[in-house]
Amino acid sequence: MTSTNGLRCSVAFVAALFAPLVFLGGSGAALLGMILWGIGMALTESVLLSLVAGVVEPAKRATAFGLFDTGFGVAWFAGSALMGVLYQISIAGLVIFSVLVQLMALVFFTIAGFGQSGRGTGARAAR
Repeated sequence: MTSTNGLRCSVAFVAALFAPLVFLGGSGAALLGMILWGIGMALTESVLLSLVAGVVEPAKRATAFGLFDTGFGVAWFAGSALMGVLYQISIAGLVIFSVLVQLMALVFFTIAGFGQSGRGTGARAAR
C-alpha cells in the first residue's frame, strides 16, 4: 500500500464515523459528522472518477463516465431507500449498516490498489 493509498484509507476510515456522530450525538457531534461525511464524499468522488479516467481509453471515457454515474446513482438511490427504511425501524441499525458499508468500501479500495503506480489516476495512466 502506498502512502497515498494509506492516507486515502485513513481518511475514509475516519469518514466512516460520520453516522454515529450525526445520528447518536448532539448538535456539535452532528456538525463534526457532517464534516466527516463531506470529506468522505470528496475522497470517494475523486478516487472513483480518477479510476475511470485511468482505465478507459480516451475515446470511450464519455460513455464510461455515463455508465459509472448511472450505476453510482442507482446504488445511491437503493442505499438511501434502505437507510430510510432502517431509520424508521432502528436508528442504531441505520448507524451499524452505514459504518459497515463504509468499512467494506475500504476493503475494496485496498484490493483495487487505488493510489498505486499506474492505477487510480488518469494522469499517470495517460503517460
